[in-house]
Amino acid sequence: MLPQDLHIHSTWSDGDAAVVPEQTIGFIAALCHAEVIGISDHLELVGENAFEACSQEVRAAGFKVGMEIDGHPWVPAAEGVMADYRIFHCYDRDADYRALDRLLETGQPVIVAHPNALDTNLDRVPPECLIEINNRYVWCCNWRLFYGPFVDRFGFVIGSDAHQPNWLNQTVARYVAAELGVREKRLFGT
Repeated sequence: MLPQDLHIHSTWSDGDAAVVPEQTIGFIAALCHAEVIGISDHLELVGENAFEACSQEVRAAGFKVGMEIDGHPWVPAAEGVMADYRIFHCYDRDADYRALDRLLETGQPVIVAHPNALDTNLDRVPPECLIEINNRYVWCCNWRLFYGPFVDRFGFVIGSDAHQPNWLNQTVARYVAAELGVREKRLFGT
């Protein structure tokens, strides 16, 4: 069993073509693949008005509530919605780096998702942010060169970035973390 998996999407991410109809909160709960599970559906797909209903279903399953935020345009909406943590798409734009500071001010963990796929400049990311290594995108770059210089600067989390049920694993991401000597930061639980 995995210690934690905080980057999982469900059918609440309506309109995400990579989420299949079977990927319900109930299905994810039945799999019980990690000690701590967090559902981080896309705020822009769930919508601000439906996020409370989504959160209630996630909490009823015993999961943590996260949200994935697609860059700085969605930060004002995210600030008004309660979540246990936030996953952020930090594109290589000044406004996105400034948005990280705003999100950190909420006091909740901020995870920078798949920075290698979004051309995030990790030199510009505040060290209080956590960096995610996930199964979906880590292989899209020379991960030794991209993440290696930053293993002492950041805390790291390992995630599935599960858009489909068969992606609820972290095999590749855990291999990369081990090769880099990264020790995963547990956000919740022991």
